[in-house]
Amino acid sequence: MKVKMTEELEKAGKKAYGNVDMVNSPPHYNQTGIECIHAISAATGDGFKYYLQGNIMKYLWRFDYKDKPLEDLKKAQWYLDKLIEEVMADAS
Repeated sequence: MKVKMTEELEKAGKKAYGNVDMVNSPPHYNQTGIECIHAISAATGDGFKYYLQGNIMKYLWRFDYKDKPLEDLKKAQWYLDKLIEEVMADAS
């Protein structure tokens, strides 16, 4: 059930932007071959998890006040998944 819902959400997001995935691969976040999230991780070091937490809070806080609430919820989920990856990597 969760997989089907996730697939439907991804299709909806891509359709709204001409088949561009604005949650997982927004083109404006990858300039000259460097993903913005990788540059932020390198620049913040141990503070990267706090950066992720802040973005989760930001997208959850404002999702209901924008034209594309589903997109903001998916972005919050993306940052939460990234935070989970970071915590799991630290636990290894």
